[in-house]
Amino acid sequence: MGDSSDNIPGVPGVGEKTAQALLQGLGGLDTLYANPDKIAELSFRGAKTMAAKLEQSKELAYLSYKLATIKTDVELELGCEQLEVQQPAAEELLAHFKQYEFKRWITDVEAGKWMQAKGAKPAAQPQKTAEIEAEPEAPASQLSYDNYVTILDENVLIEWIERLKKAPLFAFDTETDSLDNVSANLVGLSFATEPGVACYIPVAHDYLDAPEQISRERALELLKPLLEDEKALKVGQNLKYDRGIMQNYGIELRGIAFDTMLESYTLDSVAGRHDMDSLADRWLKHQTISFEEIAGKGKKQLTFNQIDLETAGRYAAEDADVTLQLHLKMWPKLEKVAGPLNIFKNVEMPLVTVISRIERNGVKIDPAILHAHSGELTKRLAELELKAHEIAGEEFNLSSTKQLQTILFEKQGIKPLKKTPGGAPSTSEEVLEELALDYPLPKVILEYRGLAKLKSTYTDKLPLMISPITGRVHTSYHQAVTATGRLSSTDPNLQNIPVRNDEGRRIRQAFIAPEDYVILSADYSQIELRIMAHLSRDKGLLSAFAEGKDIHRATAAEVFGLPLESVTGEQRRSAKAINFGLIYGMSAFGLSRQLNIPRKESQKYMDLYF
Repeated sequence: MGDSSDNIPGVPGVGEKTAQALLQGLGGLDTLYANPDKIAELSFRGAKTMAAKLEQSKELAYLSYKLATIKTDVELELGCEQLEVQQPAAEELLAHFKQYEFKRWITDVEAGKWMQAKGAKPAAQPQKTAEIEAEPEAPASQLSYDNYVTILDENVLIEWIERLKKAPLFAFDTETDSLDNVSANLVGLSFATEPGVACYIPVAHDYLDAPEQISRERALELLKPLLEDEKALKVGQNLKYDRGIMQNYGIELRGIAFDTMLESYTLDSVAGRHDMDSLADRWLKHQTISFEEIAGKGKKQLTFNQIDLETAGRYAAEDADVTLQLHLKMWPKLEKVAGPLNIFKNVEMPLVTVISRIERNGVKIDPAILHAHSGELTKRLAELELKAHEIAGEEFNLSSTKQLQTILFEKQGIKPLKKTPGGAPSTSEEVLEELALDYPLPKVILEYRGLAKLKSTYTDKLPLMISPITGRVHTSYHQAVTATGRLSSTDPNLQNIPVRNDEGRRIRQAFIAPEDYVILSADYSQIELRIMAHLSRDKGLLSAFAEGKDIHRATAAEVFGLPLESVTGEQRRSAKAINFGLIYGMSAFGLSRQLNIPRKESQKYMDLYF
């Protein structure tokens, strides 16, 4: 019998019951084909004609058996440790998921859920600080909703404002109708002053029969002095977003003292998840009310202004309460370790305001440049399509994996290098790059795919992302996604725009400065290598930096055994890959793939390097 999920064809007419009857009655395939006359004697429906069916599909039967058998004698160049699932490259995942609009996966990656959901373990990346004590097993949550209040009366709000003024620290959160904080409308605000004591102030719930609420204008008028008070210390979860929402209403959120997302990230950047739900489960052993629970899923999902006040009040107040309780759990841990504490206080928290301003300012682009470039790309894609058809000798869809497999591996007779999990010949970028060394069609396909991606991701999409409010493109920068401490960018990803080819440089030309301004490009000079030189005290690196040498050229000279002046541009690029790759734990296998050299040679480079 077959299995469509694994692309195992099976023998037509043989289902589970028939297969069981054949196996129990006679035995395996070899026995069946050695005794076809005995099949008719078995007691199952269709037994008399089964021998003919099996003979007709003998090749399929043995192929199916082969596909369903786990091969245990495969020789692998990799060790078991290298086959373990590693920490994915979050920025690249986000770029791909954004391109194909995998919205739920985008959310998972941004929240860190993707890593743990796939069973990933961290690669050679920053380790949890040895000084930080492992978090103790939290007792089951005693979180109570009894002291949550939904405020509909102005006098009660004034009383709560006085309570907030007296609190040494309070949690703050906003509820809105969109994740885009430039265009989002404020629906409500929540506060917590101590564990279990929280309030929700609805200002724009507009479902049928919604009770009267304090107007948004009046509520913000009363809250503005408190929100802008630098001395009124606030804690939140991703306060960068809430700061942006407040700016929509002319309020400059000040007193941003703590952010639980960043506390978690600073304590352990490779923990994976730094969203509030995950942190509540980890630190408080409490399962929070999820947004999907109250709003539904998919196309029928409600926006927060459509949620009834009883449900919304509990959800929003819980957000503030949990945030405060998380801070009270994590902060004592963070205070004990000088290094991470310094990073949190002097890098991560000050960046909240800086990044918020950068996001708010956005970037100005010239859609005319992108439209013109899109037209040129369309023309070039058509030329490549014709060229591919000429090489193939027939027309086919260059974007169709199945048709490309047929053309390359069946009609052109190219030997497949790899197979997909389903058993089909792979046409991945890696495979095509290798085939392009010997065959013309894969080279054309690679160029076609690259230009098609530029067109769909940038030249066609960026103009559509210009905000009608500001006339600019506003990306989101994430502080707590990458394990290495770098920022990541989504919606759109402005960190992945190509620069090494003419087409990519044309796209960058569309990013322009306003009149009377210029765009200034600045970068640290090999900052990671300088840090490594400082920490390792490597004499060669220290000497190269002290003498102002080109560090990549110096590395190339040492690794390839050449005089400095004899190093070629290609050798320098290889040395750069070695320098930066090995810092982040690249293996000999990974280096061999990046440099397109045998693994033994890449291992030799690594041995020389270290």
